[in-house]
Amino acid sequence: MPDNRETGDGTDPSDILHASCVAYQGRAVLILGRSGQGKSGLAMQLMAYGADLVADDRTQVTVQDERLWATAAPELAGWIEARGVGLLRASITDTAEVVLVVDLDTDETDRLPLAHTVSVSGITLPKLHKVDSPYFPAAVLQYLKAGRKEPS
Repeated sequence: MPDNRETGDGTDPSDILHASCVAYQGRAVLILGRSGQGKSGLAMQLMAYGADLVADDRTQVTVQDERLWATAAPELAGWIEARGVGLLRASITDTAEVVLVVDLDTDETDRLPLAHTVSVSGITLPKLHKVDSPYFPAAVLQYLKAGRKEPS
């Protein structure tokens, strides 16, 4: 059953979300979760696999042509927090289309889960729940690269 929780009220042309975002070849994943859930950590793992930072901690999302676009809040552009290390400079992508959302507040318990969705600023996007496994960042990157086959 899709989760239709609204993130951002959709009334402004752009919303600032407490989220991190990275992109691979222009396709971005928006990483949501409470403080301390590992948003920046997952973003850094994806960056280690070749993704570029779009935004850390505060992601500005804008709807254009029925697609969701992400960029960094200007004061944080090009920086990512590594807890216990400090703020690190990062290679960035200025703007990327959000094609996937990861929700770190919800654990995935199914081996082959049904599709989840979430509405962000009025745009419905596929959503993954957190998987407690060392391959999760690689799986998220592979999703960005090639998508996923839906269970029948």
